[in-house]
Amino acid sequence: MTEEFNTQGVQNLVAIADQFTQTGKVTGVKAFGSGNINDTFLAALDSSKEQHFVLQRINTQVFRQPKLIMQNMRTFTEHVHKRLQDSPLNRRWEVPRVLLTNDAQDHCQDADGSFWRAISFIEGSQSFDTMRDRSQAQEIGYALGMFHNLISDLPPEKLADTLQGFHITPLYLQGYEEALAKTSASQSAEVNYCLQFVSDRQGFAHILENAKAEGKLPLRLMHGDPKINNVMFDIATQQAVSVIDLDTVKPGLVHYDIGDCLRSGCNPAGEETENWESVYFDTDLCEGILQGYLSVAKAFLTDNDYAYIYDAIRLIAFELGLRFFADYLAGNVYFKVKHPEHNLARAIVQFKLTESIESQKTQICNIIKDMK
Repeated sequence: MTEEFNTQGVQNLVAIADQFTQTGKVTGVKAFGSGNINDTFLAALDSSKEQHFVLQRINTQVFRQPKLIMQNMRTFTEHVHKRLQDSPLNRRWEVPRVLLTNDAQDHCQDADGSFWRAISFIEGSQSFDTMRDRSQAQEIGYALGMFHNLISDLPPEKLADTLQGFHITPLYLQGYEEALAKTSASQSAEVNYCLQFVSDRQGFAHILENAKAEGKLPLRLMHGDPKINNVMFDIATQQAVSVIDLDTVKPGLVHYDIGDCLRSGCNPAGEETENWESVYFDTDLCEGILQGYLSVAKAFLTDNDYAYIYDAIRLIAFELGLRFFADYLAGNVYFKVKHPEHNLARAIVQFKLTESIESQKTQICNIIKDMK
C-alpha cells in the first residue's frame, strides 16, 4: 500500500472520505488494521460529535457483488439499531453504522472504479488476536450470543447470500475429491496422515447440512467469520462492546459461527504452529465461551440446536483442515502461502485439533448439557 501514501494519494483519500462527511471536515487519513481482504483506513474529523470513521476499499475480487453486501449491511444494522432503541441493554453495546454520502448513497466509486464505503468507528475499543483467559473467553461468547440474539428475529430471506457454498462441508469435500483426482501429490507421512484422516470422516461431513435439510436446524442469519479479533473490547472496562467485519453476514446456521468461534478461540497453539504435537482443544476456554454465549442465546435456541453444538465444534475444525489440504493438493490457489508445504502444515494443525475435540467428546457434551 506504499504508493497510496504520496501526497497525491493522501489528497485522493481525503477527497473520497469527504464525500461521506455530514458534519465537520476530514483532517487526515491513515492506514488502519490488519485485515487481509479489504484496504482499510481511519479518517480523522474536526467535529465535536464524531472524531473518526472507517473508510474501506472493498476487494471486489473476493466480494463480486459489493452493492449486495452494502444492502445486507444496511438491512441488519438498521434492524439491530431499532431493537436496541426499543429495548436498551444494561451495558455498552454498539453496532457499526453505515455512513451515507452527501447524496445519500451507501458507497462511492473513484476514477479508477474502486468501490469505497464508510463505517462508524467504535471509539475507545481494541481487539485481540489470542484469548488471554477465561473471563475474556466469556466476553467473546457473550459478543457472539448478543450478535445472534439481536438478529434472531430478522427473517434470513431479507439478506442476500453473498458467499454461495460457504461452510457447506459436503461441497468442500467434493472440491477435495476433484483436487485429489487431478493431483499427483508425493506420498509422505504427512500427506498419508491427511488422506487417511479425511477418508475416515467422509460420512461425518454431511451432519449439519442433513440436519438442516430434515428441518432439525433452522436457517438463520450468521456472522460468517466470528474470529476472536473481530470482537471489540472497551479499553476501560475490558468488556466486549461490538462485533465487526460484517461482510460475511448471510443466511446459514448459527452452528457454523459457534463452531468457528470455538475452533479459533480454544486452540492456544494457534493456526500457524509447526509443532503439531502441541495442538490441543482447551475445554476450559470452551466452557468460558459457551457460558458467555448461552447466557444470551438461551433466548432463541431450541433443543435440537443444543444437540448439534458438539458436532459443530468438531465439524468446523475438520472443514478448515479439509479446505487447507484440498488447496495444498490443488497447488495453493486459494489461501496465501509462505512456502509450498504451508497449507499442508495448516491442514495438520486443524486435523490435530479435530482429534483433540474428538478425544474430549464426553467432557464437551457434559459442558453443553450442564449449561442447558
